[in-house]
Amino acid sequence: MLTGKNYTFYIASTPGKLRKVIVSAYILHSIAALALIGMITVTVAVGSYSRMLWKVGNYNALRHQEQTLRKQYEQLQTTVNDTNQRLDSLQSLATEVAMTYGVLRYHPAAFDLADNPVTPQDAFDLSVEQYTFLKRNAAAIAISSGGLRLIPALSFADSTYTPSMWPVMGHITDGFGERLDPFSGEGAFHTGIDVASDYGAPVHATADGVVTIADNHAGYGRLVVIDHGFGITTWYAHLSAFATMAGSRIKRGQVVGYTGSSGRSTGPHVHYEVRVNNAPINPWRYMKSSPAAD
Repeated sequence: MLTGKNYTFYIASTPGKLRKVIVSAYILHSIAALALIGMITVTVAVGSYSRMLWKVGNYNALRHQEQTLRKQYEQLQTTVNDTNQRLDSLQSLATEVAMTYGVLRYHPAAFDLADNPVTPQDAFDLSVEQYTFLKRNAAAIAISSGGLRLIPALSFADSTYTPSMWPVMGHITDGFGERLDPFSGEGAFHTGIDVASDYGAPVHATADGVVTIADNHAGYGRLVVIDHGFGITTWYAHLSAFATMAGSRIKRGQVVGYTGSSGRSTGPHVHYEVRVNNAPINPWRYMKSSPAAD
């Protein structure tokens, strides 16, 4: 019952008894408003909680998927590393065999008559490749009086373009081939020989050639690469400083840098590589004399 600005409620508590309660309209309206607000708040809270549970479920699913993908990636990376390690070993072995039996030839692609130019651009590109090859290997080609043919094993071995000395005097701390990586502790293929020496000791070019790289290189630190022609290059890594620059012509015994510990290195040494057609081969077969002897 509404009485003026008040509401009157009759409540029957026990048989024969009525209890009269008068409530102000303002209070009743306030209670109704609070109840409505409470219902809206509870509804919103339930909705937010449900949404949070959905997001947590999605997050956990994504996290599980990410962990699964990471494990698969690590397994694939291990497989790739193992495969690359085996390929490096096979490539190195194949190059060693090729050199042993004298089947290494001059750059075949530049003078392959089967590749007839189709367009003027192809002819131009072929001419540039031939010119570049002749320019890089002019001195070495002169060694072979027969022109473009198999490399004469004996005369070429005595050439100043063939590595034949130690890059720096010291003691070998790590050889060529399979080893445990000092950083990861896993099996790895060591593409060169590590020669430990005093920090700052001069590093010598082991044969005549042209410097193609004298710069920082990932893993190698300060690196010098010398091209000796016929696909032969030598690499000198972990240097403390350079004594040459890219494009320089180098004579055997000339200082190209100084012993250091840059890059992935555990102490002062020179990581020395000999590569044929970019395939690393055992440098030990070429380390015949000391720098002072040349």
